[in-house]
Amino acid sequence: MGMTMTQKILADHAGLPVVEAGQLIEAKLDLVLGNDITSPVAIHEMDKMTVDNVFDKDKIALVPDHFVPNKDIKSAEHCKCVREFAVKHDITNYFEVGEMGIEHALLPEKGLTVAGDVIIGADSHTCTYGALGAFSTGVGSTDMAAGMATGLAWFKVPSAIKFVLTGKPAKWISGKDIILHIIGMIGVDGALYKSMEFAGDGIRHLSMDDRFTIANMAIEAGGKNGIFPVDDLAIEYMKEHSQREYKIYEADADAVYDAEYVIELDKLKPTVAFPHLPENTHTVDEIEDIKIDQVVIGSCTNGRLDDLRVAASILKGRKVKKGLRVIVIPATQKIYLQAMEEGLLKTFIEAGAVVSTPTCGPCLGGYMGILAEGERCVSTTNRNFVGRMGHVNSEVYLASPAVAAASAVTGKISSPEEVM
Repeated sequence: MGMTMTQKILADHAGLPVVEAGQLIEAKLDLVLGNDITSPVAIHEMDKMTVDNVFDKDKIALVPDHFVPNKDIKSAEHCKCVREFAVKHDITNYFEVGEMGIEHALLPEKGLTVAGDVIIGADSHTCTYGALGAFSTGVGSTDMAAGMATGLAWFKVPSAIKFVLTGKPAKWISGKDIILHIIGMIGVDGALYKSMEFAGDGIRHLSMDDRFTIANMAIEAGGKNGIFPVDDLAIEYMKEHSQREYKIYEADADAVYDAEYVIELDKLKPTVAFPHLPENTHTVDEIEDIKIDQVVIGSCTNGRLDDLRVAASILKGRKVKKGLRVIVIPATQKIYLQAMEEGLLKTFIEAGAVVSTPTCGPCLGGYMGILAEGERCVSTTNRNFVGRMGHVNSEVYLASPAVAAASAVTGKISSPEEVM
């Protein structure tokens, strides 16, 4: 019986010739990630251990991004804890304000994640790096502490679901529409503790930014990880951004999957997830007059350059609907700078939007866009749970940058065709 792509990576890192779904293994780690919320908990746990040093100062990444720049005293204390730990252990990949970014956009950009890696992060969207053919998954802060101390982690080998992507998506269809369609189809627990493995000729029509978005939201379907095959585009990306060696794993022809779905990309329509679950999806042609109060374009899901370009192409020469708040958040300093050089930030500001420093900010109800009671927001983020972005009686509608930008112009949930 053959192995899936994920199972092959885990077997290799566990030093085993074969692994099977459900098997418990101990695997070597290539990277351990933490942010300003989760790292302090891990650091305090590590203080309880009988270890003096981290396993490898080059294989730990500490990225303050959730409440950074600090919004209050408590968040400042958290960041101080992380900063002091980074200095004490001479952590190579600690990113301070001015060089930081949203972690799941920053790490691939910095070349810290490549194909074949096993990566854990004390953040549920660590599954993003599967876009490059890595096994990456979110863990708790205690597991992060153990990983920093030992360079090892325990895993139960996941079974897998195969998603075969076919055809070429239409102009305004992005990775966000694809993953929202999938989550709407299988539900938020449809891939519970399973590897979501993507295949098919449709992948060649997806940019790396599309793939990062899809892998990022695997967790919203309950997935242990999401993973893409390593093709020429992924190799080109890694060669541009990283000096590290990568290793390509391919699923066996007789690999076993719990289920297989065919997604015809050319038939998809712009998709929106209604409150209060990512599975509550509707296509824009089904949506009637839903007025909104705020639009957020950014996050680890959709704050990359392609996302900003699409949004700017819709907002250029147009104005944000009077009375509407639009917040644009480039995911990293490099993306911010490139967007500035391309004139995208000028487009946003002239349209009536504000542009923020890179931060997770409003995605988790942190700051930079908290909702009041009864307010509605169209957001390119990844979760729309009750109270996710503010008041428990506010509403978050998840959408692509194209739909978000179009909605900013009309003041209601709209398709790009309505304004272009």
